[in-house]
Amino acid sequence: MAEVIHDYGLVRTVAGVVYHVRACGSEMDASRWQGWLEFEPVDGGVTLRSARETTQPNRVDLAYWASGLTAVYLEGALERVLNPLVRPTAPPVPPPAYDGPAPASIQGPPTANGVLNPFSVYRKGETLLRDQLHALSSWHLVNIILAYNLSEIPVDELNRMSAPQLIELIVASVRLSVGEGASQSSR
Repeated sequence: MAEVIHDYGLVRTVAGVVYHVRACGSEMDASRWQGWLEFEPVDGGVTLRSARETTQPNRVDLAYWASGLTAVYLEGALERVLNPLVRPTAPPVPPPAYDGPAPASIQGPPTANGVLNPFSVYRKGETLLRDQLHALSSWHLVNIILAYNLSEIPVDELNRMSAPQLIELIVASVRLSVGEGASQSSR
């Protein structure tokens, strides 16, 4: 059963309307009390109430909370009651167009991405390219070969090759491509 916990007297809005303010509370369950504020217009009309302002473990703590409210707090609470925030609602999410993912054959193979550009590094020196390739795992080396079309060897065979073999393949292919580019530009 709700009861008045504390009476604050009167509060006036910016527009000049005067309200009688009181803190009210009720037991929620065996271990909690809730508190709210009620604003009764002095000139008559509908009494306004706030949403729950606090939850306390017992009536004594609720009364203690109510005894500490300031005039500024009460004015702010009245402002919230008179001008509640309106939360925008999210537009409804349309249902999925399909019951499952596309078949694997339509999606195609994943694209390979090289973690470094072997041509760019080779221009700075073959030794630097070798050093950087030695720092990479075999699957990175395979991805470089695939991303830069450095070999016609099938992916399954590339995956079975050792890291030193893959490095030699990359260096030889880059050296050959750069060499062909240089000989064509000198013609």
